[in-house]
Amino acid sequence: MPETEIRPTVVALLCDSNFKYRRDTKTWSHIDGRPFTKEEQATALDATRAEFEEFAAQHTRYMEYRRTTEEAPEAFQQFLAPFMERLTTKNLGNAVELMAKDERAEFDRLFALMIERPRRFTAYTF
Repeated sequence: MPETEIRPTVVALLCDSNFKYRRDTKTWSHIDGRPFTKEEQATALDATRAEFEEFAAQHTRYMEYRRTTEEAPEAFQQFLAPFMERLTTKNLGNAVELMAKDERAEFDRLFALMIERPRRFTAYTF
């Protein structure tokens, strides 16, 4: 069976869809509420199984990213707890001084997840 080529523009359109049918335009809409043009609607309906699967895979990765960002504050607290227990003067700077290089990398990753604004779902980002 030949490999199906995935058209990035079609996947991008699917990633920007809310898939709710609008009776007023007889089309789906973009995430921001704008109705699809007739051409966009035709393109979306012409999407191949592989393109829908690529969209689904990207959406799954995005949902995992969102779950990770939502859980970051609790994960950060759990990560810091063993370091704080070892300290007499409990502050973040002292805890960081106890960390090995790989622990510092995890600290930085969790901290960044907490302070960054969550990114929107867009094609080929996740």
